[in-house]
Amino acid sequence: MDRLDRHHQRGQRLVAVLPPSPRVWLGPIAALAALVVVLLGVLYADDGEPGTVDAWFVEPTADSVQPPWRRVALAVDFLGEPAGAAALVVAAVAGCLLLRQLRAAVLVVVGTGMTVGTATLLKHLVGRTIHGDGNLSYPSGHTAFATALALVVALVATGRLGLGRTAGTLLVLAAALVAGAAMGWAQVALGAHYPTDVLGGWCTALAVVPATAWLVDRTADRLADRPADAGRREHS
Repeated sequence: MDRLDRHHQRGQRLVAVLPPSPRVWLGPIAALAALVVVLLGVLYADDGEPGTVDAWFVEPTADSVQPPWRRVALAVDFLGEPAGAAALVVAAVAGCLLLRQLRAAVLVVVGTGMTVGTATLLKHLVGRTIHGDGNLSYPSGHTAFATALALVVALVATGRLGLGRTAGTLLVLAAALVAGAAMGWAQVALGAHYPTDVLGGWCTALAVVPATAWLVDRTADRLADRPADAGRREHS
């Protein structure tokens, strides 16, 4: 019976939320993303105006887009609001549990929570504002959340499909790019954020999610080993 339990535990450890295939590239990418977040934060600290890069895209006003695209932007923006984000997280957790991916369900909650929490902390540390002193803008929490959730889903898909290093990395980055671009467009179009805020939010997710996935795997593996170690001590 103990042998079967240990075999089951080893099988559980193989269901990693940070698959080995994209891990080689995601580490350096996460480090680079963290560097970009810090550099932009230092550059725009306590600023309340669009930078040179921001002016290349659009003047941040509340009416940057008109119907019907404005309605599309509002719909996308809602997915980053508390109610919309909670619905997405619940749906993602339910999907992971249906697939019996407990680690993935944990990562959905912890990964998105850590990302949004980091973005919120950075907003207060950086102090960049838009449309008045009370509107902290860097980095974009909406963009960070959407990118984080897309990263988690892509990591789970990479593991289940058994994709190789190149295919797995491309899937993860493509998912992050699509989700980040969609939410980032909505934030800039609605005048809620500068383009560099969006970039900062995107990079925040790229930095936080891989590190969180690694921690979830490490913690789960240690918890899986603990009963076996306790059993060996009892028989010794």
